Amino acid sequence: MSKTTRATQALAQAGVAFTLRPYDYDPGSERVGLQAAEALGENPRRVLKTLMVEVDGKPGCVVIPSDQELSMKRVAAAFGGKSAQMMKPPVAERLTGYHVGGISPFGQKKQVPTAVEETAMGFGQVLINGGQRGLLLELAPGDAVKVTKAVTAALVA
Repeated sequence: MSKTTRATQALAQAGVAFTLRPYDYDPGSERVGLQAAEALGENPRRVLKTLMVEVDGKPGCVVIPSDQELSMKRVAAAFGGKSAQMMKPPVAERLTGYHVGGISPFGQKKQVPTAVEETAMGFGQVLINGGQRGLLLELAPGDAVKVTKAVTAALVA
């Protein structure tokens, strides 16, 4: 496993402190974020998953706790749109340059508007995908928001 990804490079370039948290990725897992939390013995609310969405046909990135589900109505509102839907995996991979299961909000090929679930801000540190399957990055949620220029909003159902 590479310890340098576009995500780690983007954080390093921004001067953000982070810790690498590799884990045994299970390709058969239906819920990657929950599997990662379990593999690392972490609270699933602190392990955030990165999801790619389309709001009124435009791409967006949302980061929410791994044990939560998105509210598409709230996602649309967070981006100032009328409707939202999940982005199809091939489109998400092409847009971000990452593989599903390894999509990070940091260092995407094309930076898109990003929103982070507001409850994540209550933790001193959170874990977010590091740009490859089996690699999370532990960092302050405020740094994640700063680097991605994200808005914080209620995004979960």
